[in-house]
Amino acid sequence: MRYIAAYLLLQLANAEATPSASDITKVVSAAGVEVDSERIEKLFAALEGKNIEEVIAEGKSKLASVPSGGAAAPAAAAAG
Repeated sequence: MRYIAAYLLLQLANAEATPSASDITKVVSAAGVEVDSERIEKLFAALEGKNIEEVIAEGKSKLASVPSGGAAAPAAAAAG
């Protein structure tokens, strides 16, 4: 999740540019977190050829179909 967050922060900072693995490494390192370059590579492989806005929209539509919330509370016992 941290790598996606770094990617999105970099995208927000410059919407015209596509963040690089090096950019993400710098952001994550600046936060004091150890960088896993393999996970960054996987992120870029998953995003290759995709528009980030479309990826976000697709994710939102998938989340909309996921049930959320808790079960209904049991009815209170009748006062007797």
